[in-house]
Parts: sequence; structure tokens; C-alpha cells
Amino acid sequence: MTVMEITIGQKKIGRCSAPFIIAEAGINHNGQLETALEMIRVAREAGVDCIKFQTFKAEEFVGDPEQTYTYKSRGREVTESMLEMFKRYELSRDEWFRIKKRCDELGIIFLSTPQNFSDLELLLEIGIDAIKVGSDDFTNIPLLKSYAGTGLPLMVSCGMADMAEVYQALEVIGSLDGYPTVLMLCTSQYPTPPEDLNLLKLKTLQQAFPMVTLGFSDHSQGCLASFLAVALGAVVFEKHFTLDRNLPGPDHWFSEDPESLKKWVDSIKMAGTMLGNSVVRPTDSEQAMKMLARRSIVALSAIDENERITKENIGLKRPGGGLPAGLFEKILGLKSTRKIPQGHILRWGDFA
Repeated sequence: MTVMEITIGQKKIGRCSAPFIIAEAGINHNGQLETALEMIRVAREAGVDCIKFQTFKAEEFVGDPEQTYTYKSRGREVTESMLEMFKRYELSRDEWFRIKKRCDELGIIFLSTPQNFSDLELLLEIGIDAIKVGSDDFTNIPLLKSYAGTGLPLMVSCGMADMAEVYQALEVIGSLDGYPTVLMLCTSQYPTPPEDLNLLKLKTLQQAFPMVTLGFSDHSQGCLASFLAVALGAVVFEKHFTLDRNLPGPDHWFSEDPESLKKWVDSIKMAGTMLGNSVVRPTDSEQAMKMLARRSIVALSAIDENERITKENIGLKRPGGGLPAGLFEKILGLKSTRKIPQGHILRWGDFA
């Protein structure tokens, strides 16, 4: 079954295209527009295709004002009201328009994960090319139906999900019938230790849903996991980044900084280059090496006209370009058509 090629902005996404790379800004702008704008610049310089934020109104998705959240920040544990924390990271309608404008100016695709219908309406008004759904809403059927109703490509992270939930989400979206979808393998653990990545899930998902494009939302530290995911079939990649790991907030400490973000991007692109294609044939460089390193059938001694070709008067020596070694035994017993000098690389017309 053929995987549908997806287009986001001017970028084509699929197994025959270059990896599509997303820098996840998330809430690492700390509610500051200038920080968000600087993150766009840094992401663009790192070479990503897209920068993604999170668009929300805290009071619309945090139900219990008494709920607390404990996280690591600046080397210590912080516990605070979840509602108040997310309120700090809200951006205004005008600020979102300015963020989108800066992305357009710098030539980087703008995406954001909406938390509610009102957030989706704002993003559609701003202008988005796809919708990213976080793992927290992977089983939110009404929301998935609403998002699929836009006709925009969906990127859905499946952290915390089992196979039944994955099937349910893809069925609701219409992915099994061709709706443009990227299924993002994800482990909802920050950061994710190596033993919990389970990258072989990509093979399971590919076998179960061959019509769906696969991606990897990488919450591990470093480049290796995404590098391996390229080889396992992922073509879309996402990773959190920050301007400074020492900034206050829940996500900075495990996010990539500008330098490591660039290394991550480069490693994915290099892995994609290394995969190449599956056709078994020599590269252009190998063709040149083939002429140098392979052996040809040569005359070990002078051969008279009408003399039989034997193991005593022919052998195999470099360079290539003449009759290949695979024909050695097949020409034994044939007669030369002319005098052949010692060292001559045999050609088809030299015997019959």
C-alpha cells in the first residue's frame, strides 16, 4: 500500500522526501513575545523546517484551580498551581499574529498545538498549514473530529497510547482512508531514558498502518534516538528547544539549547543522506573504483593464433575494464583469433 505524500507549506513529506524537522518551542518563550521571536530566529538558523508553539487559554483546559504541578527548574524542584503556571505562558491574540508574521518573514513554517476549539479558530484565522495534536489529546475524540473537519494535515503524537487507542484515533481522523496524517511515536516522559524509547514501535506501527506517514517526537536527550528513528522509517521529527537551559520553567532543563539543536538537526539530515535508496547498484564513485580494483582476464604469456585458452596462459589481474573474472572458466578451451601479447587484457574479439 502506498503512503500518501503530505504537503505542509511548501514542504513535501514522505519516504521519498527529505526529513521534515520541527523545533518545539512549546512554552519555552515563558510568555514573552520577544523571547518567542528570538526562538524563531534560532530555529531558522539551526536549519529546521518548522517551529511549533502551544496555543491555549489556561482556564479553558485546567479544570481544578487547586491542582499543583511539580517540575524541575534551575536545578531544583518547584511546586506551584498548574493554572497559574500556564497563565504565565499565555500569549495574546496580537502576539500570535506577530509570531506568525515573523515566521513568514524568515521562511520557517509556523505550527502550534491548540488546546481547545477556540484556540483552533484563532490558529485558522492566523493561517496554519497543519495541526499538531499532543499526546494528551490523542484520545479526545470530539477534538480529533473537529481538527479533521478542517481538511488540514494532522500530526498526532501517540504517547501513553496502546494499539487499540492508536487504531481508534486513526479511524476517527480518517487516516485509514487517506486523510493526510503523520503518526508521531512519542514517550510522554521528560526526558525519556533510553530503555523507555522503544523505537522498534516504529516498525510495529509501519506494519499495522502502512498507509500512514510516521514521525518521532523525541523527548530523549542528544541526537542518537532521532538518528536511529530515521533508519526505522520516521520522516518527521520534533524536539523541544530553549534559548537557555537555565531559564525558569518546567521544560527548559531537558530541552536542546541552540548549539545542540543544530547538532540534532544536522544528525537527522545526515542520517537521511546515509539511508540513500534501496537499489542495489554501484555508486558513481564505486564505478571508478571498480575499474581500478576489480580484475580482468589477462594473458600470462604470449598466445599464438589458434592456440587454445588454458589456465596456464591466462590469469586474473588488475585493472578492471576487460573481461570480468566471472568469465574465466567459460572461455577455457576456446581458440585465440590472433596473436596475443603477454599482459594483454583480453577482449571478446580475441578468441572464438
